[in-house]
Amino acid sequence: MLAKKVEKILNEQIVKEGYSSNLYLAMASWADTEGYAGIAKWLFAQAEEELMHMMKFVHFINERGGHAIVPAFEQPPAKFEGIKKLFNQVLEHEQYISGSINDIVALVIKENDYATHNWIQWFVTEQIEEESSVQNIIDKLNLLGDKNMYMFDRDIMSIRESGE
Repeated sequence: MLAKKVEKILNEQIVKEGYSSNLYLAMASWADTEGYAGIAKWLFAQAEEELMHMMKFVHFINERGGHAIVPAFEQPPAKFEGIKKLFNQVLEHEQYISGSINDIVALVIKENDYATHNWIQWFVTEQIEEESSVQNIIDKLNLLGDKNMYMFDRDIMSIRESGE
């Protein structure tokens, strides 16, 4: 059985994961309309992954005797100021989510909730991978400068799949 404090913070994470999915979906739609099909594909995949994360929280809360609440989500921006700024926003957002996951870890340790502590470790590892993946993309964009965006757009999915 989840403590009420733990149930509350996990429900707050549902909001954050759902917003993440919508944010990446909005970014994908923007990239798609700007002619960046590869970047859009990468962002659509990220949006689906964040939706899966949200669902993990919903299922976990309900399985542990709590009640997962599906919220309304704030509308994300519809326009972005270029590819480099977009990926910097992605990294900042992933760092925010990492901080939120760390807050959950701190609370479940304080509450002696070892089952949730064990379960949330998957997200701790996932956030390390997410931040690293986006940082690698930013590093490649910095190497490119403002040139060769066509090739970057074409190759971004291979960067995602190889985990570079």
